[in-house]
Amino acid sequence: QVQIVESGGGLVQPGGSLRLSCVASGMAFSSLAMAWFRQGPGKEREVVAWVSHNGASTNYRDIMKGRVTISRDNAKDTVSVYLEMNNLKPEDTAVYYCNSVASPFARWGQGTQVTVSS
Repeated sequence: QVQIVESGGGLVQPGGSLRLSCVASGMAFSSLAMAWFRQGPGKEREVVAWVSHNGASTNYRDIMKGRVTISRDNAKDTVSVYLEMNNLKPEDTAVYYCNSVASPFARWGQGTQVTVSS
């Protein structure tokens, strides 16, 4: 059974930091480039960063470039993907999701809410 579980979100003040985690299992996620996406209030889901299947290469969109670091650990049956976020801004408020970087996407997890507010 394919499952993606995100965690680590919360309420943080502007300028603060969070570390998001994702555990993906049930299919060959270790052979896939993985990404973090976010969906803000009233907005479409957008990709934030992605990492190659072996973690050797990372890419960041301008929306959070310089403020986030993506990484991953490939275990035997699960893949963990992390997003270290710094200097958070109110416009970073969104639900953050983890999935393969490109379609076909696995079934989406519930995401983790990040709220940046003073």
